[in-house]
Amino acid sequence: MNQNSRKNDDVVIRLEDVHRVYHMGQSQVNALAGITLSIKAGTFWAVMGPSGSGKSTLLNILGCLDRPTAGRYSLEGTDVSSLDDDQLSNLRLRRLGFIFQSFNLIPQLTVRRNIELPLYYLGWDAHRSTQRAVELAHRVGLHGRLDHRPTELSGGQMQRVAIARALANDPHILLADEPTGNLDSTTGLQILELLAELNQAGKTIIMVTHEPDIATWAHKRLHMRDGLIETIDED
Repeated sequence: MNQNSRKNDDVVIRLEDVHRVYHMGQSQVNALAGITLSIKAGTFWAVMGPSGSGKSTLLNILGCLDRPTAGRYSLEGTDVSSLDDDQLSNLRLRRLGFIFQSFNLIPQLTVRRNIELPLYYLGWDAHRSTQRAVELAHRVGLHGRLDHRPTELSGGQMQRVAIARALANDPHILLADEPTGNLDSTTGLQILELLAELNQAGKTIIMVTHEPDIATWAHKRLHMRDGLIETIDED
């Protein structure tokens, strides 16, 4: 089924009374204090809130980088709460794409090799991986940079590489943590336009941001405070 045909029909993420508690010495920090949330396929969400509100913890749980202390998380029908570490890694590799504020590129590798990295772990052969990397480099406007290394690129170009890498496994869901945070306003706008295009093509996008003007690009804006959902605004 084409992803566009799923748009606004299927719930791909469902959280039910999710808590995340951290123990720091004798102290207990309730980073998430009971989150219940449903996210439909093909939607674009912005997660907002002050420092310490729980937005990064929420993104880490959605990305299977962390586990709830209590509650249930279902990802495309799979109960994530019951999976072991290997199963979580496989789920991340096959269903999710990550875009980070700091890009997280490997400086020793070329653009092509950075894009290909998830495909190596998926067991793709070299020829097929190269074809996919070239296709994605064209898609994000980097077709002339495949043999460059990250140190030879601008911030915006590095973020485009990171987006191409996030798309390598053709994930249904993209998780973006302050994707424009290290970019100037013009370059940040270009990255937001690219994310909007990907959303129009059917990708579900969940983006953490502290900037209201960035959040206006999303269909829904989730505001957090003290580990709880304060409000959800939508267009």
